[in-house]
Amino acid sequence: MNNYHAIQDKIVRSVQLLEERFLEREELIRLIMLGAAAGENVLLVGPPGTAKSQLARTVAQLFGGHWFEYLLTRFTTPEELFGPVSLQQLKQDHYVRQTDGFLPGASFAFLDEIFKANSAILNALLSILNERVFYNGRDKQPVPLAFLMAASNELPEENEQLEALYDRFLLRYEVGYLRHMSSYEKLFQLPEGALSPLLAVSDMENIREAASRVMLHEGMVYMLFQLKTALEAKDYACSDRRLKKIGDMWRISAAMNGRDAVNVWDTVFTPHMLWDYPEDLGTMKELFNTVFQDALKKEAQRELPLGAYNLVAAKWLEKEDELHAFQFKKEVGGKLNPEAIEQMKRLTEECREELEETARKLRGKLVIWQQRETDLPGYIRNQNFLVLHAEQYAVKYTHLRIEGERILQTLQGLYRTLFDRDIPGLHYDYTL
Repeated sequence: MNNYHAIQDKIVRSVQLLEERFLEREELIRLIMLGAAAGENVLLVGPPGTAKSQLARTVAQLFGGHWFEYLLTRFTTPEELFGPVSLQQLKQDHYVRQTDGFLPGASFAFLDEIFKANSAILNALLSILNERVFYNGRDKQPVPLAFLMAASNELPEENEQLEALYDRFLLRYEVGYLRHMSSYEKLFQLPEGALSPLLAVSDMENIREAASRVMLHEGMVYMLFQLKTALEAKDYACSDRRLKKIGDMWRISAAMNGRDAVNVWDTVFTPHMLWDYPEDLGTMKELFNTVFQDALKKEAQRELPLGAYNLVAAKWLEKEDELHAFQFKKEVGGKLNPEAIEQMKRLTEECREELEETARKLRGKLVIWQQRETDLPGYIRNQNFLVLHAEQYAVKYTHLRIEGERILQTLQGLYRTLFDRDIPGLHYDYTL
C-alpha cells in the first residue's frame, strides 16, 4: 500500500479529533479505528449516558456517507429497520422493500439496544452483519455497510439466535462513566459541532486490500495457538472462526502500519476480541500478557539472540573445571601426556576465541539495544502507531537487556577465571 503514510496521518488526526470530544475513551477510539479498517462490527456494553451513540455518530461524520441509527425494542418491526414494502412491486406480486434511507442502504450504522431485536428481524440482521447482504424478496441485495457499531446495556440472555447475533461482534468494549476529576473539569469545555469528513471508505478498502497480502508467519500462528491453549486451560472457549478473524485483524494492523508481515505489536488489542462477559476482561488480559511476553521475547531474540549466547556460556561453564585443572597442572608442572596436552591446548584456544567472539557480538547488540531504550516508546509507536501508553511496554524490553547483560557478565567472568585477564578491548557500561 503505497499511500499508507497519507492514510495513517488521516487516522492519527481522526483519533485526535475524537479524543478531544470523548474523554477517557482513548483505547476505545483506537479499537474503533481498527474495526473500521477491518470492516468488523463493534459492540459497546455499558449503561445509558456514556456517549455511545454520540461517539458512533461522530465516527460516521469523519467518513461522511449514508448514516442510519435506530433504538431497538422488542416491538421493532422489519419496516423500521429495512424499509417499507413497495406497494408498486406488491401489485406485481413482488415482495420487495424500499431500502433507501434504511439499514440496507447505509454506509455507517448504529443500533442501540441491539439485543432487544426480535425473531422477525434477526435473520435479516445476521446476514447484513456477517455477509453484508440483504435478502430483499427474491433478490440478494449487496449492502454498502462499511462499519456498524451497536450498543447494549446488558448482554443477551440464553437464546440461540441472540447468541449468534452476539458472535457477529468481534470487537467488544465495556464503556463506563468518567472516573477522573480532570475529565469532569474538561466536560464543560468540549468542542461542539459536527466534524467534516476526513477519511473515506476507499481508505479502509485500500487497507483491507493491502492486508490480504500481509504474511502471518509461523511464529505469529503459534502465538494464536498458544492463546487458544491458554484459554482452554481456563475453561474458556474460542471458536476457530473467531481465531481466524483475530489473525485477520492482526494483518489489518500490519497493513495500517505499512508492513508486509504481522509482528507482535499488531496483537495489543486482542483481549477485547476474546471476552464473552465484561468481568472476564481482566483474565483475558492476564492470559494474553503471558503469551504476548513470550512472543515478544522470541521476536526480540531475532535481534538479540540471547538463547544462542547463553548456550555458549553454558557450554564453557560445563568445561570450566576441566580447563582450570589443565591450567593448574601447567603452572605446577604436573604430568600430562603429549596427546592430552595438545588436545587441551586446542580446547583452551577454542574456548578463548569463542568467548571473545561471543562477548564482542553480545556487547555490540546490547549497545544498540541501549540506544533503542533512549526512546523505546517512539520505537514501539513506529511499530504500531495506535499503541496506547507505549511507555508501559518499555519495561519488557528492559528485562531482555538485563538478561543479556547477565549473560555478558557470565562470559566475562568465565574468561577472567580461565585466562586471568579481561577480554581485550571489551568495555560495557552496566550502569545505564
